[in-house]
Amino acid sequence: MDGRFTTETFFRPQEVARQESAIPAVLYNACQRLLRRIGADCLFVPIRSMQYQAIIDREEIIFVDSQGGYAYQDGQGGRLIRIAWEPRPPDKRESLIESIPCDILFYFPDLKETQRRLVGEFTRTLEQIEQREREQQIADQGARILPFRGGEPG
Repeated sequence: MDGRFTTETFFRPQEVARQESAIPAVLYNACQRLLRRIGADCLFVPIRSMQYQAIIDREEIIFVDSQGGYAYQDGQGGRLIRIAWEPRPPDKRESLIESIPCDILFYFPDLKETQRRLVGEFTRTLEQIEQREREQQIADQGARILPFRGGEPG
């Protein structure tokens, strides 16, 4: 292994509640763009303002508490999933700005406020990641300007 990849274990507790909802298109689109750019099966995104971590894959986005919720089972240790989003994008999207239907799965009680905050904080985090990537791409570009000594350009 070349050190670029990390494997983490996550446990899915018993679901305590499920809610039909929708996630903003800007959030869904950012997740899809990032997954395509990195070319991996999943992406780990720290949401520092909440001390949470999002794990994005093609089928769902799971959220774990970075500060707690570690468990052991059958000799295996891992983080407990607190909330999962299961987007249900239509086969054909009419518009890239339409919200995406989504099932929100709660694995612990009293996480409605956390869910509400995740939408805003996760969106901001993804926007910051994309902004850093754009700035890095601009910084990586270069130009050479040389004096032209000769006849008419042509």
